[in-house]
Amino acid sequence: MKMVHTLSLLGFFLSCVIFAVELHGYIQWNNLCPNYGALASAKVLLDAGKMSGRVTRNGNFSILDVPPGTYVLSVLSHDYSFDHVRVDVSPSEPLPEVRPYIFGTPLLTTTSFSLPYPIVLTPRHKNRYFSPRESFNLLGMFQSPMMMIMALTGVLMLAMPYIIKQLDPETLDGLKGQQGKAASIEKSIQSDDPRRLSALLSSGEETKASTPVAKSNTGPSTLQQRKGGKGNKRR
Repeated sequence: MKMVHTLSLLGFFLSCVIFAVELHGYIQWNNLCPNYGALASAKVLLDAGKMSGRVTRNGNFSILDVPPGTYVLSVLSHDYSFDHVRVDVSPSEPLPEVRPYIFGTPLLTTTSFSLPYPIVLTPRHKNRYFSPRESFNLLGMFQSPMMMIMALTGVLMLAMPYIIKQLDPETLDGLKGQQGKAASIEKSIQSDDPRRLSALLSSGEETKASTPVAKSNTGPSTLQQRKGGKGNKRR
């Protein structure tokens, strides 16, 4: 039994060696990457590096002794990005089958759309490792909440003299008195004088208490007058 198992393994290995193929393809130059000088050193990989081949100066590449199986072919380049392709190598087919492949999708899903062989790879976009420095944007600066608050404060400061002119003299005198009182309270706090502070606060309470309260018209005198008027009528 061991002999049979060994012979089967040897036969499978020999079949893989016999049916191993050599993958061929080339890089199709375009305006993005016109020649090998722009591409620089690049390598074509099968299954992220299990097998690989170098890209020559004329853009051709080849990967030797690829056994039967399903592979994902990609290009390792520093400056350019390429599409991934799926390669199916079958012992029953003389040429490998090439299909488009989206990176991350399972290999079990197949598409009926096939690509030509030899494999053609085209640079799709150039890799950018540094973002350009942003230029000064005046409108973007004023979109900041802090700048909007500062601008609103400046507008209020400019409009304050015109607002004060529209006030009546009594309201203006009251505002000036409150400002003076607030300034004196602040000075007493800074000078650490509790007597002066208590005097200022007590004076404010006295002014509130001394404000006249409007008397109601329905006082005792008016009630007596009404009663007297009713008695005169009865007489």
